[in-house]
Amino acid sequence: MAKSTIHKKVEVVYSNRKSVAIQIKPDGTVVLRAPYGVPKRELNRILEEKRSWIEVHLQEIKEREAAQKALPKFSMQEINELANKALAYIPERVKYYAPIVGVNYTRITIRNQKTRWGSCSSKGGLNFNCLLMLTPPEVIDYVVVHELCHRKEMNHSKAFWAEVEKVLPDYKSAKRWLKENGGELISRMCS
Repeated sequence: MAKSTIHKKVEVVYSNRKSVAIQIKPDGTVVLRAPYGVPKRELNRILEEKRSWIEVHLQEIKEREAAQKALPKFSMQEINELANKALAYIPERVKYYAPIVGVNYTRITIRNQKTRWGSCSSKGGLNFNCLLMLTPPEVIDYVVVHELCHRKEMNHSKAFWAEVEKVLPDYKSAKRWLKENGGELISRMCS
């Protein structure tokens, strides 16, 4: 069978799974997650079978990107105001959740980042995106807890997500909110 011409960015990830799954990343990369040993011709067949579904989702991504490009960019004054609000609010949330998670931290930095909502260094430094101030409070709490849990697990393993869930049993709704709405906020950052 000929190679699929659905999309030029196709990534295949083999693992110990039982079935093939298709994922489309925000950048338009089509990811095929497959069990070890599945032949390429079978993956091509699956791609062809799911062609219309993939094309619909790729078109949605293009439309969302076009809509995001049309949004006005945040001014430096707006970014500074958000950063000041974040400096007043986020450290209090970290202070509240750190003992619940059972970890400590060294410092908190507020940034205007284009790719991350938060990060945690191996030395305990926590960084948060000032745009979090435009998200619902439960989303801010999710990002705070997420980064604090990295003090226990510096990865995104099942053990890590179990730590997040201990503190925020409904964390998936906040995670979903960021996935569905966060790109629009980040797209408004100045170049």
